[in-house]
Amino acid sequence: MPGTFEPLPGGGAAVALDDVEISIIRSLAAQLLELIGPGPAEDASADPLAELFADGPSEPPTDPVLRRLFPDAYTDPARFPDTAEQAEEAKAYSSEFRRYTENDLRAGKREDALAVIRSLDELTMGAGDGEGEGEGGGRLELTPERSVQWLKTLNDIRLAIASRLDITDEEDSEILYRLPDTDERKPLVMAYLWLGGLQESLVETLMPQ
Repeated sequence: MPGTFEPLPGGGAAVALDDVEISIIRSLAAQLLELIGPGPAEDASADPLAELFADGPSEPPTDPVLRRLFPDAYTDPARFPDTAEQAEEAKAYSSEFRRYTENDLRAGKREDALAVIRSLDELTMGAGDGEGEGEGGGRLELTPERSVQWLKTLNDIRLAIASRLDITDEEDSEILYRLPDTDERKPLVMAYLWLGGLQESLVETLMPQ
């Protein structure tokens, strides 16, 4: 899967994706959306004013993937040394911060993942009318704004995969990279590696020249 992003004149990025690559990214983005969950606005009975002033959760998620996507704030040991009193202080700050920010963070991640799915759907619909491209494949061209949404979602997907694979540092990664093909984790590891290369090429593309 050698596709990498390249810059577009005037900003943005482009990448050639085949139908398998499109299917993988779309499926993972859809799983990310399912994990994050629907927003209050998707509830037909939701009151817009109530949504505006609604508090978010004050406790970390129980799912380890969501804990990776929405980590605690104020956990810097230099600011909160490891004492019982200051640990409680850190917990209180984190709880309050989460209460006022997590709903917005979830909405932002949801919007970014939806943008990825929509851009892939637009690509596949356009490819069906074109010539010279395989069915479901084509050249994806992203505006600067949508490029950033892609970058954020690729990062979130890789964080989710890393959590499922128990990757916490480079040493964990090196061990998983050497898994035999018969290991059931191998497809996830390959996706993690491929998406990492795709993400890195997008970062380089968006960096000021």
